[in-house]
Amino acid sequence: MDEQRQMRALTREMAMDRLGSVQLGRVVFTSRALPAIRPVSHLVDGGDIVIRSHEGPAIVTAANAGRSAVVAYEADQIDPVTHLGWSVIVTGLARLVEDPLEIARYQDALRPWGTRETDQVIRIRAEFVTGFELVASDVLAGT
Repeated sequence: MDEQRQMRALTREMAMDRLGSVQLGRVVFTSRALPAIRPVSHLVDGGDIVIRSHEGPAIVTAANAGRSAVVAYEADQIDPVTHLGWSVIVTGLARLVEDPLEIARYQDALRPWGTRETDQVIRIRAEFVTGFELVASDVLAGT
């Protein structure tokens, strides 16, 4: 099967399009000087990733009060049988959204991943975007 698959890099635009095609991903941030990962729902808006969170997590604390936190965001869509699919990783600065109109718009547009109330909205500026996809060789050959 490995000979029938090939990996190819995605352009920034292709990677952001793939990211915008799914609703769930994982945000990676620092908590107590160690990496932490949380699944969250997201949307892509103007080249940024917007997520919701609840009050209290380290990512909210780090992105609070006008400060920024360096984070990574990853989402993928990979077939569990063929292992064909794609993965996108974004690295950038996360900051709490403070404008009440923007918060209301994002809260309406983003369905929370979990059951806990997610009243905080965080924007991640996509500074570095990398993506790849694993495709069947015949897709690359154009057949």
